[in-house]
Amino acid sequence: MADSPYLLAIALFEQNGKRAMPLGGRSLPRDVTQDEAGVPVQIACELALELLLRIWQRSGEGPLQREAGPGSLLMAELGMEHLPEDLPLLKATWLTTGDSAAFQRGLLAISSRCWSVSIAKFEPITFRALEAS
Repeated sequence: MADSPYLLAIALFEQNGKRAMPLGGRSLPRDVTQDEAGVPVQIACELALELLLRIWQRSGEGPLQREAGPGSLLMAELGMEHLPEDLPLLKATWLTTGDSAAFQRGLLAISSRCWSVSIAKFEPITFRALEAS
């Protein structure tokens, strides 16, 4: 785990013909509770909810469409040192190209851990480890 871990929620979608990638994040405390797979579930669920509420608020501006299928909602743990330069470069490249596979590879390269986030009816939120494709 990075010295200064930061948990980042990322959504990849299109609205009115334009790609969008809103982000939300929070520093992880050293004593954060994690599940058996190492996911800081409580904080991750809060971040996912906050991000999805922000996206929901945008839905009045036009229809939304996921851009990367099941990989359209992601959670990544990365060091603070990647926030000022690496992450904005990845975001700008994805907004320009729409290459979700390249974005995920780049995210995996700078993160210590990364998950896709999903939910099924009557099931809890699921975090699946993201692997390079």
